[in-house]
Amino acid sequence: MVREHTKVIQIGNKVIGGGNPILIQSMTNTKTSDVKATVAQIKRLEEAGCEIIRCTVPDLDSAKAIAQIKKEITIPLVADIHFDYKMAIAAMENGADKIRINPGNIGSRDKVAEVVRVAKERNIPIRVGVNSGSLEKELVEKYHGVTAEGIVESALDKVGIIEDLGYDNLVISIKSSDVMMCVRAHEVLAGQTKYPLHVGITESGTVTSGNIKSAIGLGIILNQGIGDTIRVSLTGDPVEEIKSAKLILRTLGLRKGGIEVVSCPTCGRTNIDLIGLANQVENMVQGYDLDIKVAVMGCAVNGPGEAKEADIGIAGGIGEGLLIKKGEIIRKVPEEALLETLKAELDAWK
Repeated sequence: MVREHTKVIQIGNKVIGGGNPILIQSMTNTKTSDVKATVAQIKRLEEAGCEIIRCTVPDLDSAKAIAQIKKEITIPLVADIHFDYKMAIAAMENGADKIRINPGNIGSRDKVAEVVRVAKERNIPIRVGVNSGSLEKELVEKYHGVTAEGIVESALDKVGIIEDLGYDNLVISIKSSDVMMCVRAHEVLAGQTKYPLHVGITESGTVTSGNIKSAIGLGIILNQGIGDTIRVSLTGDPVEEIKSAKLILRTLGLRKGGIEVVSCPTCGRTNIDLIGLANQVENMVQGYDLDIKVAVMGCAVNGPGEAKEADIGIAGGIGEGLLIKKGEIIRKVPEEALLETLKAELDAWK
């Protein structure tokens, strides 16, 4: 497991690397300078299970806002910096727990050195981020196009710049919207560095397509023991990113806790609004800190059998349904009472 051998890095009140649990990240889409809106969104993300949050810092007002935002949140804040090294310094001075930079677009070596100097003084980790879309022209030419090997070489070159400046409190991220290229790049990089890796499929798309791409890409990468933090990048509400990341980790057996909902795909035997019911159940269980499996089945014929592996389940009939525990039918209830009945059982779960 590559993850067990990566360097341990402290990010605010969290620790990554060295076999520590994989942490879930997201990024705000508010204007960071709008403290009220940004804090409100971060609190929603915290409630959903976000463990590290990243905010863009394009200007001084955003950098100064970090100090106020930090007072009202409980998870580490990463400042995302592009082009202006002064913003990286201002973000750290205002309490950022980590900064994300690409030394290739932040300016001259002297400017990078200034950023590293402040990071070293405050012991703030630097995430070196390289995306396939910003690969240097000479590497594109060297590898005859954008390739996994080119992305890795670019990232290690940037890491080398910071190491030469005497700093190794680093995290690396390499991303591509090409899923299999991204997978290959992580496989290559993992064998060449000691630093923890933040993994994700960048620009993966909407909630539907982005979830599929991320599940496939992250699934392959994480299942090889690669990755210390993850982000599921979606064009949508950032809360959806957290839900997806938690499910990916649970599916791979990398995280315990939280209710897993299983439901059948419906068929001609279904006589209740199973699709609506399953969605209601999935939303309802978000508020429970229980490590159990809940089944939502469409008919009373196969429901009990299909729900045997679940801790608790409901199965629909004609205008009514069954409450099932460990494969045993407990009682019959009206269709309109199925959700309420399930909730009462979860409320009383020991």
